[in-house]
Parts: sequence; C-alpha cells; structure tokens
Amino acid sequence: MRLSTLGRPEAPSGPTRGSNAVRTWLYIVAALVVAMVAVGGATRLTGSGLSITEWRPVTGAVPPLSAADWANEFDKYRDTPQYRILNQGMGLADFKVLYFWEWGHRLLGRFLGLAFFLPLLWFWWRGLVGRRLGLGLLALGLLGGLQGTVGWIMVASGLKPGMTAVAPLKLAIHLTLASLILAGLVWLAAGERRDARPAAPGRLRAAALALPALVLAQIFLGGLVAGSHAGLLYNTWPTMDGALVPPHAELFAVTPWIENFVDNATLVQLNHRLVAYLIVLAALAHAVDAWLSRAAGGVRERAAGVAALAVAQMGLGIVTLLLAVPLWAGLAHQVLAMGVLVMATVHARLSLGSEAAAPARGETAFGFEGLAGGGI
Repeated sequence: MRLSTLGRPEAPSGPTRGSNAVRTWLYIVAALVVAMVAVGGATRLTGSGLSITEWRPVTGAVPPLSAADWANEFDKYRDTPQYRILNQGMGLADFKVLYFWEWGHRLLGRFLGLAFFLPLLWFWWRGLVGRRLGLGLLALGLLGGLQGTVGWIMVASGLKPGMTAVAPLKLAIHLTLASLILAGLVWLAAGERRDARPAAPGRLRAAALALPALVLAQIFLGGLVAGSHAGLLYNTWPTMDGALVPPHAELFAVTPWIENFVDNATLVQLNHRLVAYLIVLAALAHAVDAWLSRAAGGVRERAAGVAALAVAQMGLGIVTLLLAVPLWAGLAHQVLAMGVLVMATVHARLSLGSEAAAPARGETAFGFEGLAGGGI
C-alpha cells in the first residue's frame, strides 16, 4: 500500500478499482443481452420477425417517418410469402405493430453493440484490460458480429418462396449464439473478482463446468422447439398424449433420418424434454454432492442455486407446454433459461478458484498501459 504525502495510506486504486468498473460494465452488457433475447422472443411469438425485409445496419436505425415511407415498407412486406399465406388482408395499423417489434429488436442490437465497444475502447485506453481479458473480449466482439450476420441469414430464410417463418435450425443457432455471448460476458465478469477463493475439489469442479455446456445444449434444443412450433404439439405431461415415448414411426417419419432431429416436431420436443430431465438430475446430484462434501468457498450455495433454478425452469416449461405456449409463459421460459445459464456459468467460473488482490505481476497490459510502458 502506498503512502500519501501526508503519511496516510491512500485508498485502493489501479487494478482493484479498475476490475470493479470492468466487472460492472460486463454485467450491464450481459443484462442487455438478456433483454435482447426477451425482445427477440416476443418478436418470434408475435410473428413479427419477417416484417422488415431488408438488412440496413446504419440507415435501418430510423423507422419510417412519413405516410409514404410506411406505404413503401408495407408494400415490401406484402410481397413476402408470410403475408400472402398467413396475413392476407392485414391493414397498415396491424403491420406497424409487427414492424415495431422487429425494429425494436434490431435497434436494441445496435445499442448493445455501442454499449460493448465504446466502454471497451475507454477501458483499453486507460490500461484496465489485461491481455487475457482483452483476448476474451475480442472473441466476444467477433461473436457479436457473427450474431448479427446469422440474424439476417435467419430472416432471409423466412423470405424464401413458401416460407411463413424462419428456418428452425437458423433460429436455434441465432439463440444459441446469443446465449454463448451471455455466458462469455458473465464468465469474464466473474473472473474479474479479486477476492481469494479456493478452487472446488476436482469432481465438483468438473460437474460445475459441465452444467453450462448442458444448459447451452438445452437452449439450442429450445430454439428448435420454438422454430418448429413443437410446443403446440403433445400438450400433456409427463406423457406425450398418453405415451412416455411416441412410436418410432412418429419419431423418425422424415427421410433422411438425420433431419428428424431438426424438422420432426415430435422428436424435437422429446429431445427437449429428455435433456431437461438430465439437467435437473445432474444439478440436483451436484448440489447434494457439494453439500455432503462440505465444499467451501460458496460452492454449496452456488450449486444449490443452480439446482433450484433448473427445477423452476423445468416447472415453468411444463406450465408453458400445458397452456400451449401463451406469450407470457413463452417469454418467461426463455428469460429464465438465461437465468439458469448465468448462474451455472458464474458457478463454473468461481469453482476454478482465484487469487486475492491484483493480477499476478508480470502480466502484459493489453491497452494503453502496455503501449506507454508503464502506468497512467
């Protein structure tokens, strides 16, 4: 600790304070990602995703401002298969509702990009981003760019002849990429904690690391369910219309057989159910193991939190299915999935342990501090 000119110890500064600011920023961006997922879910559930037929990253930030602009956008939509097949005769007022859902989703994406890159440049300039964190943030930035591209590819798939919605596989990839970005943000934020924390025992640490991967896989399957509208079938539980497992002929009715895992709503829903059971069982077993092992460092509490959220998410999923996916339940189920992922990711990262105070000496600075050869 340094002394001031008056002989009194100075307040902590440098890496510790910088880490707190960076961690707060990362969690804010993570919250924006969750909001983005929620608005995207509403866009999908309201059938609004195909209302904007062009990808204009810059000029598209401004909505139609005149009657002529609205008429032009409406004419473009009326040329889509979704309008001709599903929404023939829709009026301009109804189109505006669809349009603003999709426009809001895209606008939030633009704001999210600014909320990520502008503070990143500031923290980099101040030398508060170490090499390892900087590389992780760079990877997330690239993933964000890829996510925007995949989003447009997804929309374009729904504008093809005969299509009234986006392709399920592309929707699942789009949702999973968003979830992966969220997990990355939370992982990096949790890694910025500077309190000493022992690593969890090997078995518990391995289980903690496996849980976020399972949740991501389940989110991908949930995207397939949403894209294929599989939640509107077999609205019973625990059976699927009286059978624990539907007949083989229904599960593999599509040729070639591999396409059933994406395009067959029966198999898609069954897989989503089975992985939900697996996650709940794995989370409960992990929580019991952590409790019996008397693991320290908050491992028991975090494991119990993951298990509780997983059980709640399964319960909400069952309610959503039984009610045939009303808007409120579908959105709540999607947002709570992000909550499970966040908790599991934080638990996994903290289970690796951490050292106290500042980063290890000798770490090369990633930003201005490295360029200047010293501190600011």
